[in-house]
Amino acid sequence: MSHYVEYIPIITTLFSIFFAREIIAHYRYSKTNYLLWWSIGVVAFGLGTLSESINALFGWSALNTRLWYIVGALLGGYPLAQGSVYLLMNRKFANATTILFTSVIVIASLCVLMSPIALPTDFAGKLTGKVFAWQWVRLFSMPINIYAAIFLIGGAIYSALRYYAKADHQARFKGNIFIAIGGLLPAIGGAFTRMGHVNVLFVTEFLGLVLIYVGYKIIKTNNIKAKKAAQD
Repeated sequence: MSHYVEYIPIITTLFSIFFAREIIAHYRYSKTNYLLWWSIGVVAFGLGTLSESINALFGWSALNTRLWYIVGALLGGYPLAQGSVYLLMNRKFANATTILFTSVIVIASLCVLMSPIALPTDFAGKLTGKVFAWQWVRLFSMPINIYAAIFLIGGAIYSALRYYAKADHQARFKGNIFIAIGGLLPAIGGAFTRMGHVNVLFVTEFLGLVLIYVGYKIIKTNNIKAKKAAQD
């Protein structure tokens, strides 16, 4: 059964392509910063699961592992979270955090690319950060992922609570609940990956992306209906 789980990222990658096409088209229409970052987030999500798909289909390679770690562990939920920052916070704070964390991610990515590879004695061809000889490079992901969790999950929960008591904003409440749960699932999978159970990540990534899409779709549909009602 676990062997088949390794192929779930292929499905997730295909779904991320579908999701990316829709949200990028939405961004091109509205030209808002939060949709730009959400678009980057969905693309990064898809690149991460693409790396996992390559590993399942063609086997392990050092280059693919480096790319997987950069788009998965370092980028991870950061672009989606930054979209929420631009949506909920003031522009000055959003721009400052963009410069700070983008710089950290660039430096961390360079370190990942330069780190020698040291395969553990029990290595089984799984994607893991344990293969980096410079194990300290894995510490970069901690502040990035904490920041992402606060603003992706916390931002969605904040928005949900904000709209809960408003009868005309129930769609936004429901949508943000889906986004919050969807953002939490890959984070749970990432914790299991650090413990050596990467297959859990494959499942939570797929479920998380589906829930984020459902939440995004609910909010988008509601906004379209609101605009039409205002024009009538």
